[in-house]
Amino acid sequence: MRRARVPLSAVLAAASLIAGCAQFPFTGSSREQGNPDAFEALGRVYVRFGLRAFSGSLRWRHDPQADEVWLGGPLGQTGAHIVRDSAGATLTTADQQTYRAMSIESLTRDGLGWSMPLADLSYYVVGKVPPDSVNGVERDTAGRVVGVERDGWKVQWSIGDAAAAGSSLPRLNLTKDDVEIRLVIDRLDQGQI
Repeated sequence: MRRARVPLSAVLAAASLIAGCAQFPFTGSSREQGNPDAFEALGRVYVRFGLRAFSGSLRWRHDPQADEVWLGGPLGQTGAHIVRDSAGATLTTADQQTYRAMSIESLTRDGLGWSMPLADLSYYVVGKVPPDSVNGVERDTAGRVVGVERDGWKVQWSIGDAAAAGSSLPRLNLTKDDVEIRLVIDRLDQGQI
């Protein structure tokens, strides 16, 4: 029995077609990965967007390769679960709807109705600004960062309020267009998680 020869051009065309359909892993730029330092944060969040609002708990595990965020509702149930890893970003809502995107900001806008700048926020919760934020950084007399404007977001740290409440962790207020996010970090574990 004689085997039929498949032309090399047909093999290459099939390989190109298969490769074109494959999903390439999401490695993301360092800007999309955020802070290179790992941490786990627990806190509370209030979001006002347009005429609507959300308040609840926040649990966030961050490292450069992945983020996992749980937003809890006022009664303790999970309101949203967000994951960023090498495959991209997914958001699962309380009613089990799943959204996928390459950007956390567009993912939260599509899935929750408001956007969250998670990569930059990974710097803000530890009292830093992203390294390429040279303009628009405001500091107090002690040299601590108290404000920054970046990508349309205005970020303010309320260090005085936190210190008065006996906490060294700042409270954050982020605003952009009709979105306001208030974030209070109650616990922050930095380093290996």
